[in-house]
Amino acid sequence: MASPGKKAYPLRIDPALWAAIERLAAQELRSANAQVEFLLREGLARRGRLPNPSDTAPPDPDTPPPPPEG
Repeated sequence: MASPGKKAYPLRIDPALWAAIERLAAQELRSANAQVEFLLREGLARRGRLPNPSDTAPPDPDTPPPPPEG
């Protein structure tokens, strides 16, 4: 089951690549899933495309919407 606020996504991956991810995750004391997310974030950051955390966080129901631009 996916963690709250996380998107579940089935991933088809080469078994040898998955084994390498599992080894790396064990060395860095992460789950394989957390390691995949870490590597994806690292890759996006290197390319300058890491989303702003406020862009990916679910909206706070107590925060009013921003005023319209114009």
